[in-house]
Amino acid sequence: MELFELTLHEASDLLRQHLISSTELTKAVLGRIEAVEAKVKAFVTLTPELALEQAHQADALLAGRAEPPSPLTGIPMALKDIICTKGIRTTCASRMLENFIPPYDAIVVERLRAAGAVFVGKTNMDEFAMGSSTENSAFYPTVNPWAADRVPGGSSGGSAASVSSGGAFYALGTDTGGSVRLPASFCGLVGLKPTYGRVSRYGLVAFASSLDQVGVLAKDVTDCALALQVIAGYDPNDSTSVDTPVPDYHRGLQGGLRGLRLGVPKEYFVEGMQPEVAAVLRQALDKLSELGAELREVNMPHTGYSLPAYYLIAPAEASANLARYDGVKYGYSDQKAEDLWDAYARTRGHGFGPEVKRRIMLGTYALSAGYYDAYYLKAQKVRTLIKQDFDQAFKDFQALVVPTSPTVAFRLGDKTGDPLAMYLSDVCTLTANLAGIPAISIPCGFVDGLPVGLQILGPPFAEDLLLRVAYAYEQATTWHRQRPRI
Repeated sequence: MELFELTLHEASDLLRQHLISSTELTKAVLGRIEAVEAKVKAFVTLTPELALEQAHQADALLAGRAEPPSPLTGIPMALKDIICTKGIRTTCASRMLENFIPPYDAIVVERLRAAGAVFVGKTNMDEFAMGSSTENSAFYPTVNPWAADRVPGGSSGGSAASVSSGGAFYALGTDTGGSVRLPASFCGLVGLKPTYGRVSRYGLVAFASSLDQVGVLAKDVTDCALALQVIAGYDPNDSTSVDTPVPDYHRGLQGGLRGLRLGVPKEYFVEGMQPEVAAVLRQALDKLSELGAELREVNMPHTGYSLPAYYLIAPAEASANLARYDGVKYGYSDQKAEDLWDAYARTRGHGFGPEVKRRIMLGTYALSAGYYDAYYLKAQKVRTLIKQDFDQAFKDFQALVVPTSPTVAFRLGDKTGDPLAMYLSDVCTLTANLAGIPAISIPCGFVDGLPVGLQILGPPFAEDLLLRVAYAYEQATTWHRQRPRI
């Protein structure tokens, strides 16, 4: 086995035993990136010099110590290019921020630095996180490592592709409507969206502020738990951060499923779901029953309204957040304008891509006088009803199990001309963002050689329970051990 094929926890164990060095690990990962990046295109910016410098620092720190300061010490990882990194270009895969270098680190980056993480680069994404396929990047689309003609999912497709292809041991992404979980499903990884407020958003470039959440993409559940442990926790810099204790996620993995009640909402098995995907998911549900969980159907009556509600709320918030890109303060600025209004029009017209413009226009319309009550306000009321559905379900069930996606990864270019078809890719994931609850996607099988994901939803701040359920299923199956051949 090559070093880049190890899981985070396997690599950490070898480092702790002084059987390998962080420098060796980092060189192996950088070599893998060099070998496959031209095919996968997972990264926007690579930082090999920084990675080797951090690896040398980690080796010095680990020398002579029985235990590393953190399981993440000396382990190469990747960051979605929407997370601010001091002195490192942060583009959001947009021409608008193509040359933007933040003067500060996001809090999650600060915590990773303190844990001794090794940063190999910033990953590609849909522009400003608006998309489900990573085809909306202003630079180039990312390719699914499992099939050269398929998308990796979005908007954190670069993060998923980097881990799946061996270019990072784990990666951070962001999830506004499924943007960690969908790429995890499409690329055969574990993807966790924490509860809104569990992980600081300070230093995260905003798309939709009431929905965005930093999440983890990893090769298995243990790796996901170890990474979440470092980035979770209260941050006074973030007004939406919640000051609640962070449990020991790694220690909590071993509880098993016996006695747990898991609900299966029928509304998530949507019309148009790929029959082969539905069959794989039914087998996964049977396995959960075999492991001792009690599964029963549950009714979530407002689920069908989640897609239109989301695609009013998210664009409305995007319209407000992206108003700051005016060509005056920072970012791209068109210098050929004749006056101020022409400068705004030229800067935003050239700096933003088609999908970002589409969502700004949708959001601006929904917030405009005469339409606010009819669209945005009504969508927020529907959001409350969706949250109440979950509250009611969690009175009877500890967690819910649903598909992550109604299909396997679709072909590059298949949905770029049909925005609604693209939006439907998120139909099983965006409810968790509207309700602010945690959700995790885990590999549960394959259809035609492409991965399928099972999604587990839980009450607020129940990440430990979701990881426990996911771990029990993972240990009883072998799907998570399969890797793409590139």
